[in-house]
Amino acid sequence: MNTGLDLTGKVAVITGASRGIGQAIAECYAQAGARVVVSSRKQDGLDAVVAAIRANGGEAVGIAAHNGDKTALQALARGAVDTYGRLDVLVNNAATNPHFGPVLEAEDSLWQKTLEVNIMGTVWLTQAAVPVMRANGGGKIINVASVNGLRPGRLQGIYSLTKAALINLTQTLAMELGMDNIQVNAIAPGLVKTKFARVIWENDALAQQITERTPAGRIGEPADIAGIALYLAAAASAYTTGQVFVVDGGLSVPML
Repeated sequence: MNTGLDLTGKVAVITGASRGIGQAIAECYAQAGARVVVSSRKQDGLDAVVAAIRANGGEAVGIAAHNGDKTALQALARGAVDTYGRLDVLVNNAATNPHFGPVLEAEDSLWQKTLEVNIMGTVWLTQAAVPVMRANGGGKIINVASVNGLRPGRLQGIYSLTKAALINLTQTLAMELGMDNIQVNAIAPGLVKTKFARVIWENDALAQQITERTPAGRIGEPADIAGIALYLAAAASAYTTGQVFVVDGGLSVPML
């Protein structure tokens, strides 16, 4: 039976894909038959991901681009089309969180960097991708938000508000692009064992506290996010748009 999860013939661009969640999504998409374009700031990290995907029989290229650089992101979208002739799936995963502390104590430069990478980078790359998707008759946009976008994380206020904005942007784009057969959804991971979140999960006391409160009884792994990302990229989600999918092992479930 066809589950609608086959990505054969599709081209996917994934940002922040040199490690962690982005890498896991890229590998998952390649296994499902997609040709993947992985991107992050540094080419050497991308080369390693591309080599691993090709070693497993997948097709991939790496194009370095800073998510806070509009020109670089436009070049990324063009590079995907120049390489594979189309662009069907965009995963906006790249993010930054340079400030850990009270929001009112953050320097303006930290606000600017976080807003530019986490919000404007998504806007710029989406602007570049949508015309190509329209020409192809449709597409999929998946924004990797965070549970912190639904409720602020302690001492992560700037990051949290950018993820809240990303969720709102997802819903807005779903309304505006629906008639173009472009579905736009967001994933809101909980704590996942990535380098990005290591300040939390490497704190033994904090990690234990979170694990004890999580019904799944563990911290998430990047591969835990790839499954929902596959569904949102595939034909199976053709009637799913404007939604936020929380993947946190049940941590957000209210407990008495």
